[in-house]
Amino acid sequence: MFSFEGFLDLALIWYALIGVAILLYVLLDGFDLGVGILFPFAPDDQCRDNMMNSVAPFWDGNETWLVLGGGGMLAAFPLGYAVIMPAFYIPVILMLLGLIFRGVAFEFRFKADPDNRWVWDYSFHFGSLAAAFMQGVILGAFVQGVEVTGRSYAGGAFDWLNAYSLMTGVAVVFGYALLGGTWLVMKTEGQTRDWSRKSASYALIYQAFFLAMVSISMPVMNAGIRDLWFSVPNLFLLLPIPAASVVLLIVIWRDLHAGREYRPFLLSYALFLTGYLGIAISMWPYVVPFEITFRQAAAAPESQSLLLVGTIVLLPMILAYVGYCYYLFRGKVTEQQSSY
Repeated sequence: MFSFEGFLDLALIWYALIGVAILLYVLLDGFDLGVGILFPFAPDDQCRDNMMNSVAPFWDGNETWLVLGGGGMLAAFPLGYAVIMPAFYIPVILMLLGLIFRGVAFEFRFKADPDNRWVWDYSFHFGSLAAAFMQGVILGAFVQGVEVTGRSYAGGAFDWLNAYSLMTGVAVVFGYALLGGTWLVMKTEGQTRDWSRKSASYALIYQAFFLAMVSISMPVMNAGIRDLWFSVPNLFLLLPIPAASVVLLIVIWRDLHAGREYRPFLLSYALFLTGYLGIAISMWPYVVPFEITFRQAAAAPESQSLLLVGTIVLLPMILAYVGYCYYLFRGKVTEQQSSY
């Protein structure tokens, strides 16, 4: 059987693939979760119809990357998966329940009579809110590290629940609200667009605050991260990342108030990318911070090689399909457009 073993660093390739899958999930599912977070605050039902129409063709495809990230972790780094999942069973289950509520709301909202539509409106909102908040909680608990003894999780069922993880949960909610607001600025017209512009501006203020909080707190909590970012020459090599975040925050704010429609969304993606890069650099090379590296957690090279063959075939097909969907449903959702 053909194998990549021997001339490719399979563990590093899979570490990068899973990292990219998680990033794509955050960027792509982030904006439709953000739309759900903003949903009940829209001025009227027509605006809510426009909001849901703007994400209806994309939301289920966006979750493909969550499956790839989780499934890839199980297959390529089984030890990491076996340690991480017991640490985060409860928030992961709550996140999945939120995603289920959101999915059900998509299917039933447009079929419900007007008197009962509010049930699905709030299901969409609270499902999106729960999923986003739990993703932030998992992130906050993850970057603090996981207690490991030998090859097993040694902590308790609620070790993930602390003030810091709750703070990062709120931070992700506002970050997704920013993505959702700028998406709606790009995809809608009239009252919906104008309201979305104001919502994105408010979300941007909170996002700047929480981004600063996370950037300061991670080096304070962990001496290894502090040494990584503030030692010379790393300080000068890594300084462009937080500097780029500051510049992006300023430009997004100016674009939202200057009436631009497309660039705020793209720059919000860039802002998330800088934050993700900062976390990725701080976590390198761990799968389970700060206990198990990706090489220690890697599956047998034969398994990773076989998985890579399938990925090389399927991943371009998935990317092509996603790209085609975004191309097919390009343009704005009009005020007169019928419900999805």
